[in-house]
Amino acid sequence: MAKMSTHFHSLPLLVFTLSFLLGRCRPDPDPLQDYCVADNQNNFFINGEPCINPKQVSPSHFVTSALSKPGNTSNTFGFSVTPTNTFNLPGLNTLGLVLVRVDIAGNGIVPPHSHPRASEVTTCLKGLLLVGFIDTSNRVFTQNLKPGESFVFPKGLVHFLFNSDTREPALALSGLNSQNPGAQIASLASFASKPSIPNEILEKAFQISGKEVETIRRNLGG
Repeated sequence: MAKMSTHFHSLPLLVFTLSFLLGRCRPDPDPLQDYCVADNQNNFFINGEPCINPKQVSPSHFVTSALSKPGNTSNTFGFSVTPTNTFNLPGLNTLGLVLVRVDIAGNGIVPPHSHPRASEVTTCLKGLLLVGFIDTSNRVFTQNLKPGESFVFPKGLVHFLFNSDTREPALALSGLNSQNPGAQIASLASFASKPSIPNEILEKAFQISGKEVETIRRNLGG
């Protein structure tokens, strides 16, 4: 009985010790890519781009005009995205952010998509935008944005931007809290993947016929 009592009284100490140790453990950093296959032959580790010698850094590394020019919106959806990156703005490397210019033609749309590694805040600079996102309970949050108004899209959730003016183009500026947020358009991922998702899967998932699958795939260039 005394032996059992000793084990019983040591249990709180064990729980406290484990809690203390786990509390001091830091989580893994967020990845900057979709996947990272292990290179077991290389002893060089990095999550981002290599850094140049700090003595070679100049103000030009922290400025860009990449977002000053309109993008080409003559595509299926009528939108263009121009991002900053480590090529046109080297100084943002490792800072965990990116800026994006979004041009949307009249009646154009940035179709439902998600950013698996970032939240996003979008500010309407020109035109009228209908924006929204869908949470994991399939609840939709939408808002009409006028110039100067902003909207936040939570990390990883499907969202969209639509130019509700049928004639005039719209312009927005988005900030995302990842150097490489990733972007996956739902319709293209489903119907224009390479290789193609089997028709049977798409028919069951979207409750459509095989003929409709082929029509959508053809329209999206799949």
